[in-house]
Amino acid sequence: MMSTEETRTTWTPETELDRTLVRQELASILASPHFSHSKRYPALLGYVVEKALIGQSDRIKERNIGVEVFHRPLDYDTNNDTVVRYTAGEIRKRLTLYYHEKGEEASVQIVIPTGSYVPEFYRPVEAPATSEPQSVTVSPITGPASTLLAPIAVKRSGRRSRVRMFVAFALFCLVAASVLVSTIRTEKFHRQTALDEFWGPVLGDRKTSALISTGGVVFDLNPFSRTATADKNSQYPFVSMQMAAAIARLSSMVERYGVEYQVQPAAPTTLTEMRERPLLLVGAYNNPWTLRFLTPLRFSFSPEPDEAIVDREHKDVRWARDRSIHYGNADDYALFGRFRDTTTDSIVVFVAGIGRNGTEAAAQFVTSPHYMGLLEERIGPDLPNKNIEVVLKINVVEGKTGAPSIQAVHVW
Repeated sequence: MMSTEETRTTWTPETELDRTLVRQELASILASPHFSHSKRYPALLGYVVEKALIGQSDRIKERNIGVEVFHRPLDYDTNNDTVVRYTAGEIRKRLTLYYHEKGEEASVQIVIPTGSYVPEFYRPVEAPATSEPQSVTVSPITGPASTLLAPIAVKRSGRRSRVRMFVAFALFCLVAASVLVSTIRTEKFHRQTALDEFWGPVLGDRKTSALISTGGVVFDLNPFSRTATADKNSQYPFVSMQMAAAIARLSSMVERYGVEYQVQPAAPTTLTEMRERPLLLVGAYNNPWTLRFLTPLRFSFSPEPDEAIVDREHKDVRWARDRSIHYGNADDYALFGRFRDTTTDSIVVFVAGIGRNGTEAAAQFVTSPHYMGLLEERIGPDLPNKNIEVVLKINVVEGKTGAPSIQAVHVW
């Protein structure tokens, strides 16, 4: 009985027909749901594939990609601006999903190996037919190790064959383990921090400017906070020192990614100005857009004058400041998070406290590698692809903002 076994091997496109096959496969990849809804992933993948096809693999380096694909300046700091490493990591994940779903249908396979940006190409190779007795095949591992290891076929032919099979399999395991350890070390070295994974999807594309929409207040006879929310007709709105600190932290984060941005009061800002651009909302009860955008989410703010954070799934759960204590010593609560809003087609980041201390602490949390690492430990991996809401508690002593602590988390 004749049998064949199909494997894949590295392949170098040499003719124009070969290059056409690769470009057709690239077009199929970019049309898939894993890539079609993004600008950054197709841009980087298309760039490195085309450079490889035209014989310019030596140009495929992190800085060149940052400059030519993401329009960074020639002297940009690749240690602080991780857009290339982050995007390449996402592309590797999405290619894995794409080929997992496509199975053996692909005539060409495109891979971005870990630790490099130079693509590798694979073609199916049909092994010679054989009429020997049934064989036992040890399949190659997938991922980075698959580029180094070929499948091992060992035929059953008595005791000696079984010994050879055992030895071959043992050697295979040793080599595979060595490759995987090396891969893990490389991934650890290049791994994005939780802070990068949170902000990368928001600020990774420099083609659009970000909008920081901040709440404003005016002096008021309010017996608790002594302020009221500024509206369109307020001639002299202002922000507190805590709000100013939050705006400064967020502005610094945007600048780190080299993204242009605007800071403007929320009250006069129109919905049109928010469309198709990263949107950063600062403040809650002093920012009408925050209240509006968060209303459909699980955690949101209850209507004034009963200021509190409420949970749509648990009506009896709420977080509120103690009004029996002086404002400067009452613990505050805040919401922060990230989600894609379908109305504006924008990725929205919000830092919003019931009071000004909560807003300052939320901004501190969302711009801190330490705090974002704690969040990642709690919600698990795949931070870039999740919508997130987090409830924080903030200790307040004599008007000063203390350390934030996580009270509740929702991801979807």
